[in-house]
Amino acid sequence: MFFRKNSKKVFVIGLDSTPAKLLFEDFKEELPNLRKMIEEGTYANFRSTHPPITIPAWMSICSGKTAGEMGVYGFRTRTNNSYTKFDISTSFKFKNVEKIWDKLAKHGKKSILVGIPPTYPPYPIDGCMVSGFICPNSEKEYTYPESLKKEIERVCGEYIFDVVFRTEERDKLIQNVWEMTEERFAVIEYLVKNKRWDFFMFVEIGVDRVQHAFWKYYDPSHPLYQPNHRYKNVILDYYKLIDKRIGRILSLLDKNTVIYVISDHGAKAMKGSFCLNEWLIKEGYLVLNKYPQNVVPLEELDVNWSKTRAWGWGGYYGRIFINKKGREKQGIVDEEDYEKLRNELIIKLEREKDKFGRTWNTKVYKPEELYNILKGDYPDLMAYFDDLAYRSAGTVGHKKLFLDENDTGPDDAMHDWEGVFVRYDPREKGRGKKETMSILDFKANIMETMNIG
Repeated sequence: MFFRKNSKKVFVIGLDSTPAKLLFEDFKEELPNLRKMIEEGTYANFRSTHPPITIPAWMSICSGKTAGEMGVYGFRTRTNNSYTKFDISTSFKFKNVEKIWDKLAKHGKKSILVGIPPTYPPYPIDGCMVSGFICPNSEKEYTYPESLKKEIERVCGEYIFDVVFRTEERDKLIQNVWEMTEERFAVIEYLVKNKRWDFFMFVEIGVDRVQHAFWKYYDPSHPLYQPNHRYKNVILDYYKLIDKRIGRILSLLDKNTVIYVISDHGAKAMKGSFCLNEWLIKEGYLVLNKYPQNVVPLEELDVNWSKTRAWGWGGYYGRIFINKKGREKQGIVDEEDYEKLRNELIIKLEREKDKFGRTWNTKVYKPEELYNILKGDYPDLMAYFDDLAYRSAGTVGHKKLFLDENDTGPDDAMHDWEGVFVRYDPREKGRGKKETMSILDFKANIMETMNIG
């Protein structure tokens, strides 16, 4: 049968947090289905966006827009220049951003989306949608159309969106993440076979969860590495599960379907946490009325905002906010002092050394240096501590600047810049390894494949 160029379908396999080294080197020989697509297709390291965080990175992939253009800089979004209030970055934050499926719909193409962050709450598209991990539970409406929910429940029962991964109950986590993944793939197979689609994309969040929970048992470079531990193969075993289920999906797709395998960012060992707000207190930028007796988050601190010039948020990168006069409710930093203060903070933070007294590779950026367009409540500074090897701890009460682990629960891994990109067309010979690609180019790549200008 002759297939016209513009009749190609696309199936996108999203593996949240998959690092290039792990998929292309360490595990490749153990994953026959993924290996086939890598060896017979085109692959490259997939450079993440600023910041390399699940939200907004997946929306950058799907829209070709930066965080600055979308006005979303992480899982949390600051609310109206508040000191402590924030919103979760739901689908509402991206409603004015044209995504792949929006453009395809204009050309009569139907899409099926499963688990893409953030697609909760669900919204109308030309096709079907199953929300991602920020959906609180299966009692919520999590599909479009709403009637799809009953079909999913017939396939797998109560749908699982995410698992508790910052936990010491790791055996329970293994059981839960395996169950979640099997259910997700059962739903994907059902939709592939029973719904009409031209573009199908899903994201499996379980990869990220397993890596955060078990990285120190896998990676000898991790400061807390435990050799020959009974959990040493958990990450590999999970990838084998993914590969097996991908193989089942591939058997359902015709030769006219181009398959992509992508991730939003990579992962690597966490060296520890840098206590950003403790540092700001020590340096006199964040002033407290009373230092806490226990470890508490920013919103529980007794802050003297009339004397505070800067404060920070924790996470996989540090967000620093200036208490600017005329913007914050109790702002004290004058406009003429704003740049001087930002420059001072950059110099001091980049000169800091790690917990062993060694020079570290910290970069602190003004957001306008990273984005041509700035929307939303963006931070005044964005800090990547030791090239993302250290997490930013926003809590206070530690009485020190460095922690060996995360401050909000067990976590072995940090996000990294290099994710994965694989393009496999059963009807064409791939180009092998290419230079690093940007996740901002993915939308255009899909449009080219589907012959849509």
